[in-house]
Amino acid sequence: MSVAAFYERHLVDIKKAIITAAGKSQRTLPLQSLVDRDGATKTALQIIIEEILQAGIEEICVVVCPGDQAAYTTAAGPHAKRLQFIEQTTPLGYGHAVFCGREFTGKAPFLLLVGDHLYLSGTQKRCAQQLVETAAAENCSVSAVQATHESKLPFYGAIGGQLVTGRKGLFEIAEVVEKPTPTEAEQRLIVPGLRAGHYLCFFGMHVLTPLVMELLAEDVAHVGAKGGVHLSNALSQLAARERFLACELQGRRHDIGAKYGLLTAQLALALDGEDRDEVLSGLVELLAGKSR
Repeated sequence: MSVAAFYERHLVDIKKAIITAAGKSQRTLPLQSLVDRDGATKTALQIIIEEILQAGIEEICVVVCPGDQAAYTTAAGPHAKRLQFIEQTTPLGYGHAVFCGREFTGKAPFLLLVGDHLYLSGTQKRCAQQLVETAAAENCSVSAVQATHESKLPFYGAIGGQLVTGRKGLFEIAEVVEKPTPTEAEQRLIVPGLRAGHYLCFFGMHVLTPLVMELLAEDVAHVGAKGGVHLSNALSQLAARERFLACELQGRRHDIGAKYGLLTAQLALALDGEDRDEVLSGLVELLAGKSR
């Protein structure tokens, strides 16, 4: 069976997801507790899992540091039995963490999320569901992106490309650069239609075809000379090998590992939830007290 025929047969059925949570600065973040939009206290991991399940995903793998499985099992709460765990025994980068899930994904497409981001949708469909439905409809890999000011470029991978004709918020990816400088972004990653000083940066959420694991395997084989395996390298090669799209979702990402990131994510969840009025009242009182 040809690669094209394989994708045509299989990509519309996206049932597996990987959550990466093995980074040194990332490993404890999914264990943090927040109050979700329904007023219930949950760990960040539980909120991410629920995001995934509402997208129709049936199997979830979490890539963790050795020895972290017990803590993650506890943090998953009622969803613990749904999870499989894989340890990243050697810290060789984010791309390598994704590659650790190759046996789990097999020859199937998969949803990929980072464990230190939470997502707040602007519609009834959660962000992961929007992305999965787009990838199924377009029959190719799709990365979620968000217009991001150039001051934030040191924290994200970014893409260059062109708007798909007649499609709002959908872009054909031509180039992927990991954490570009503003000068590099201006030279290589201009996307028509964006505000000056803004670029399309990754959202922390992708639907990827099995070819990505093959490309990562090539990078892993040469990791000694390169010092690390970066997902952006594989995604750049992916764009040269097959159709690869970027999609602006109706929603926002919240990096809970950033300075005040956990606080910002909690406020966003609270202001979008059933306790909105109570939270707003508390904020007004707090601000009024500071202004005296």
